[in-house]
Amino acid sequence: MDKLKMHSPDMTQENIKKIQALFPNCVTEARDENGKLRLAIDFDQLKQELSDSFVEGPQERYHLNWPGKREALLTANTPIAKTLRPNRRYSVNFEDTSNIFIEGDNLDALKLLQNGYLGRVKAIYIDPPYNTGRDFIYNDDFSARSENYLKDSNQINDAGDRLYANTESNGRFHSDWLSMMYSRLKLARSILADNGVIFISIDDEELVNLKKICDEIFGEQNFVETFIWVKKTAPNNVIVGSVHEYILMYVKDSTKAELFLLPRDAQKDKDYKNPDNDPRGRWKPDNLTAAAKGGRATPSLRYKVVNPNTGQEHWPPEGRMWAVNKEDMNKKIAEGTVYWGKNGDGRPMDKRFLSQTRDGTVAQTLLNDVGSNSSASKYLNQLFDGYVVFETPKPVELIERLLRISTRDNDIVFDFFAGSCATAEAVFKLNAEDGGRRRFMVVQLDEALKENSEGRKIGCKSVADIGRLRIEKVAETIRSEIDKGFRFFKIDSSNFKDVYYSPESVTQHSLALENDYIKEDRAHDDLLIQVLIDWGIEVSAKIEKIEVMGKSIYQVEGDSLIACFEKELSEALIKAIAKYKPLRVVLRDDSFATDATKINFEQIFSQLSPNTEVKTI
Repeated sequence: MDKLKMHSPDMTQENIKKIQALFPNCVTEARDENGKLRLAIDFDQLKQELSDSFVEGPQERYHLNWPGKREALLTANTPIAKTLRPNRRYSVNFEDTSNIFIEGDNLDALKLLQNGYLGRVKAIYIDPPYNTGRDFIYNDDFSARSENYLKDSNQINDAGDRLYANTESNGRFHSDWLSMMYSRLKLARSILADNGVIFISIDDEELVNLKKICDEIFGEQNFVETFIWVKKTAPNNVIVGSVHEYILMYVKDSTKAELFLLPRDAQKDKDYKNPDNDPRGRWKPDNLTAAAKGGRATPSLRYKVVNPNTGQEHWPPEGRMWAVNKEDMNKKIAEGTVYWGKNGDGRPMDKRFLSQTRDGTVAQTLLNDVGSNSSASKYLNQLFDGYVVFETPKPVELIERLLRISTRDNDIVFDFFAGSCATAEAVFKLNAEDGGRRRFMVVQLDEALKENSEGRKIGCKSVADIGRLRIEKVAETIRSEIDKGFRFFKIDSSNFKDVYYSPESVTQHSLALENDYIKEDRAHDDLLIQVLIDWGIEVSAKIEKIEVMGKSIYQVEGDSLIACFEKELSEALIKAIAKYKPLRVVLRDDSFATDATKINFEQIFSQLSPNTEVKTI
């Protein structure tokens, strides 16, 4: 139940609400001296409302602004010192899969993926938390800090992170939600391919604002459509009840976008037959008339047509005209593409050939045939043996529809508000259907489940656990030989200690411990993934581990990269690696057996493999 506020009313806010009732366009949001969002009056706008003449004020321009917008942009651009730590235990078919599951804050994930996936993602679908005032939680911290750059860029341990919830007590402010979305969408655009597309689910609360920030980030000219998804069949017991949500669709570049038709309806294709053995193939009769424009028929399109079989004359019905002129009509009759009925004595109709139709059908913006919240919930309940593990999930059929018009063979599909991972399942099912090799990347915050939740009963501690388990369960049901695995990563602090990043932290003691710049709990797999991220290589790249002269060597995508994080490396081993002639080589800075080996490292490669880029960590 609600608690008493136990304080006197805020009369300023009460008065503002009264003005808001009369002039809603004069009320905005602003931060007070403590940085807390409150309702505020746009006095310039209020002056104009109360004046019958033009009131001088700030220069007008068309834009969307809110408290925190500049900080959101800064947040998107601020670097972080974090990494993705692989977990083979939670992965499925780690060695051979190209799919990615990331657990952690999606803002961090988007930043970590910038180098490796810049301009490579074909389709993004996200179902972000709606601004209901209770259910979105994120890791953004816009507060100013006096600490050094190391801390400003999150190069500290996890205890420094702050989870921030847009709760009812925070007033359901638009500004917090917009800031959360703005920084993420800015980063998402960077990894979207030039021919790529993004779909964003949303409800009425923030539809208009989301459209405005998308126009700003992606460009108004790159807006495609707003889909209306019918999420339930009956409204709640109210006077006017909502039964739908929206999906905004934008492309990265409208001049380069690559979109596809939906598959043709096989049932409708059965209407095409060939009773007269026409050499042009199957056909069906179609109307040969068109509606008269403005109620007035074009004179050249109103003429008599004579049935060559009976001599009977035919005119278009009142208010209509023939679809082609007389010359083209005579040509069609001569070519046998006019149908005169089963017995040859009917009105003229067009023979529409199946071969002349498009290979697919146009997607419609009204989505009322792709499942509902209810059907998606029932499906998940069955998948999880009757347990209710997720509220209001999106149906897989909905996401399949969006991916059908936006992806093909080897495209990357990205969802950074993954939830129960319906997007991953949609990728599996489409690949099984058409033999494609689409790859998914999903990101989900490790948001803890409530202690009494159904998910806890099946061993899941977080929403991310539910998504991961769903992918595994779905994979078991698919018989097709597709990639049904995924590499599991968890966002964590850098593998390197602070002294690695912050020169001012170096002391005499730390110099003595220079070999300990890598954190004690980090394995070679961890180091390799951070190297891939830094070097702009996909973290789904093929990785093979081999032995060379008793040392473990990583080969990434063949000879694209060779990495070795062992110590006591000899010149003989360095030369053996150089003989592979890789594009890149990376070793630990403290891995050389002798100082002479370290000095000769680059010289060896310049002689044996001059095109190799060499680095140390």
